[in-house]
Amino acid sequence: MSAKSLTAIAVAAVTVLAGCAGGQTAQPRSGDTRFVAGDGRVEVFPAAGRQKAPEVQGSTVDGGTARLGTGKIYVLNFWASWCAPCRAEAPVLKDVAATMKPKGVEFLGVNFKDLQASAQAYDRTTEPGYPSIFDKSGSVLLAFQGTVPPAAIPSTLIIDRQGRIAARALGAVKYDDLLGAVTKVTDE
Repeated sequence: MSAKSLTAIAVAAVTVLAGCAGGQTAQPRSGDTRFVAGDGRVEVFPAAGRQKAPEVQGSTVDGGTARLGTGKIYVLNFWASWCAPCRAEAPVLKDVAATMKPKGVEFLGVNFKDLQASAQAYDRTTEPGYPSIFDKSGSVLLAFQGTVPPAAIPSTLIIDRQGRIAARALGAVKYDDLLGAVTKVTDE
């Protein structure tokens, strides 16, 4: 094979591989299943520009039911048992939930595209202290499309007392960042 042919093959291979990787800034399209890694930074939205959160309700991992209500602040966390960053942030969520519960802040998990037995085992191991909706189909997460990319796991949202999306974090959250954002929304 000539040097020219080898160069052409190498260029074609690099082009194909670059297309598969996608960019960090690329937003997934509907139906896209690529994982989106975030940095966990919590972005608080100005009150005047907040969007109403979609209705969230469903069967929980343990067979109960849960829903977002109104008049309270909620922290909504999308997770999966197979997600390493979800496992890493679990103690942070548990601690912030316990700290903010006396202030009336409710936490609700949404288990995404998982096996129910795996989600139940994860819940027994982490003992988060709050319920999680079992969202095998991903319909709850897809209802937030535009705010949370469909493949962004873990993701965390803070819903204000008016039922609007007050803050968002893509990726595993850090304790001080989440506590600060929840406190800011609570103090409004």
